[in-house]
Amino acid sequence: MSFSDAVRTCFRKYVTFSGRASRPEYWYFVLFGILGSILIGIVEGLLFGTAEISTGHGSIEATSDGPLSAIFSLLLILPTLSAGWRRMHDSGRSGLYLLYPIIAVIGTASYAAFIGGLSFDGVISEGMASRFDGLAGGVLALAIAVCAFSPFIVIFWLTRPSQPGENAWGPAPAGRTAA
Repeated sequence: MSFSDAVRTCFRKYVTFSGRASRPEYWYFVLFGILGSILIGIVEGLLFGTAEISTGHGSIEATSDGPLSAIFSLLLILPTLSAGWRRMHDSGRSGLYLLYPIIAVIGTASYAAFIGGLSFDGVISEGMASRFDGLAGGVLALAIAVCAFSPFIVIFWLTRPSQPGENAWGPAPAGRTAA
């Protein structure tokens, strides 16, 4: 699948959470999002002067709070989520696995609030260090480690090879033969 085919397919399946998406389809769409964000940041910088473009040794960074970046990001939320959902299906996992980092953060924050590590306004209280005493603190430390590691697990799952042939979420994406 080519870059343009992947982008067209992901926009055509804007909110389609069923079926499967091949690795090239998903990762080309992610690349499209990254390149589009950089390009729009540059355009906003030229038009509105609100963007910051910085270059370093081997890196380019463009940040903006302008209206074009906001619109572009909003347009990409659903197709990126649906493509990731279908990509999880293609690797033999439920699409819910894509939400694992969010679930881990909500669970950790709930547990931290439960043991008194967070104040009611959501700010870390001064006595946070004392909450790491005993079993409750050990569990909280483990939960924080899981939160930090969970995005990498999801990225790993998104890079896994496709299941050959048909799986529980349908036939292999078009253009790919069963191994």
